[in-house]
Amino acid sequence: MIGSLESKTPDGPLPEKWRKHQNNSKLVAPNNRRRFEIIIVGTGLAGGSAAATLGEQGYNVKSFCYQDSARRAHSIAAQGGINAAKNYPNDGDSVYRLFYDTIKGGDFRSREANVYRLAEVANLIIDQCVEQGVPFAREYGGLLANRSFGGAQVSRTFYARGQTGQQLLLGAYQALSRQVAAGTVRMFPQTEMLDLVLVEGHAKGIITRNLVTGKIEAHAADAVVLASGGYGNVFYLSTNARGCNVTATYRAYKKGALFANPCYTQIHPTCIPVSGQHQSKLTLMSESLRNDGRVWVPKKEHDRRSPNEIPDSERDYYLERKYPSFGNLSPRDISSRAAKEVCDEGRGVGETGRGVYLDFKDAIGRLGENTIRERYGNLFDIYERITGEDAYEKPMRIYPAVHYTMGGLWVDYNLMSNLPGLHVIGEANFSDHGANRLGASALMQGLADGYFVLPYTLPNYLAGQIGKRPAADHPDFKKAEGEVRARIKHMLDIDGTRSVDSFHRELGLLLWDKCGMARNAAGLQEAIERIPRLRQEFWSPNGGVSVLGNGETFNQSLERAGRVADFLEFGELMCRDALARDESCGAHFREEHQTGEGEALRDDEKFADVFAWEYQGNGKSAEPILHREPLVFDSVHLAQRSYK
Repeated sequence: MIGSLESKTPDGPLPEKWRKHQNNSKLVAPNNRRRFEIIIVGTGLAGGSAAATLGEQGYNVKSFCYQDSARRAHSIAAQGGINAAKNYPNDGDSVYRLFYDTIKGGDFRSREANVYRLAEVANLIIDQCVEQGVPFAREYGGLLANRSFGGAQVSRTFYARGQTGQQLLLGAYQALSRQVAAGTVRMFPQTEMLDLVLVEGHAKGIITRNLVTGKIEAHAADAVVLASGGYGNVFYLSTNARGCNVTATYRAYKKGALFANPCYTQIHPTCIPVSGQHQSKLTLMSESLRNDGRVWVPKKEHDRRSPNEIPDSERDYYLERKYPSFGNLSPRDISSRAAKEVCDEGRGVGETGRGVYLDFKDAIGRLGENTIRERYGNLFDIYERITGEDAYEKPMRIYPAVHYTMGGLWVDYNLMSNLPGLHVIGEANFSDHGANRLGASALMQGLADGYFVLPYTLPNYLAGQIGKRPAADHPDFKKAEGEVRARIKHMLDIDGTRSVDSFHRELGLLLWDKCGMARNAAGLQEAIERIPRLRQEFWSPNGGVSVLGNGETFNQSLERAGRVADFLEFGELMCRDALARDESCGAHFREEHQTGEGEALRDDEKFADVFAWEYQGNGKSAEPILHREPLVFDSVHLAQRSYK
């Protein structure tokens, strides 16, 4: 049984906490760093930057990814930009304003100290990346350019056209490659973590499967860092790459790590709509497009005219109407619900009626087509390749889709979970975004954690671990390896009749309907009852899942089956979390709790907490235990979030 959650947030004024913590943190001497081995799972912006930085400091790092190259981590798909409070446009930005916008954007459901630290170190990220040669866009005079993103009234987003994630990842990758060449980092591509190993309660290694050969191996270390991203693919259709999964963090949860706020799932308003049953994923159109694109639907229901035939007087620019202060750059959760609302009224566009227009006609008339091409050309190209439509001539059609997950493993101020030695960074942890992430803050958190936070906080744990690394043949490693092998054999022996994707699609549709953009108690309870039945069918030898091939070879069917099996357990945890949080906040919109204007209605007296769940097994007789970390707001005033 876990006691009270200790955030280990330092005392003192908010702007002094991080510096005070750095000054009082333990250190590992340079000559002792080579005695430590650190495992890092994931090579995206968080994992790649952490591995590069720790390797540069002299630690021995083992870096794991299931892709064939660290460069293929999902961070590469981020398009619009990265936030920092440099205030280059001189429009009133500051570290405090970035902090406040992030707290408010998350609907006051994140830890103050972590968010302020994030805002502080963001400026360092830009300097670091410029020195690495990241080709940020620049103004005519040579200064770095900024543009606006949702939830802010300043321009603080640095960008490289619509390829910001790719360029930042290449910067981290070159730093990582330098350490690989220096011998401080060993890369393990096409290798998937299947379990966490605890020795005397401390995270001391992982069990992996080589995705090419099928070989199961044990890897021991002094500490384990999970940087494995989010769990949005539990919905089947999302903007995430097909390989994104919950396995690393969920297996850690089953070993005792607390999973925090799993119901906080971000719906992005600017995605290409679903077009049919053939799709296995959805495509994001960057939020940056809403700088110049205007969102609208026809005023009349079921208006099937071509958008260019609908005069301006018969258009409803509903974001500008409802939220005049922020307009088309309203935060993602609010913009998504507004799009759903007009479509529910019968005013949606496209064949399915589940779409709204993103129109650049006014911007092209004001700035010229060449300027729009310079800013967003590659995004327009992506849209045309997928839809066959020219967005310079005809408005884009967009609709909300699952994008990012704010929930993740619970961590303290040191980014360490409740399991000693297990650190969690980037999207895999819960710490910075509350109930809704502002656009361009994911890249900010990933690089902040990897470059500037973990290298300072990890020694607090390592300083007491010299000489305590177990061997990979320790009995606890043998036990964990045996459990992994037994699970794989069980899955291969089912010999069922249903495909892995059919189970995943059914689960995803259920979650989208009952735990998606809107939730209610009855729907969540229905999902909690149906998911165990679906899970039972998955594992049943009579009509269960069909996993072809065997375990000791390249077997993508087995890979997907293992990940979907985890989703079938994790989906139930999401719904339990959403049911227990009997309020609306950010992207968690309970239909029973809304203002008269249809906005999220928080209950700060009962739910100004982090919900952190402790695994007890599966089924009604083994429901997870809920732990709460109260959120204390010393520097901001709790208020109804308004973007009007």
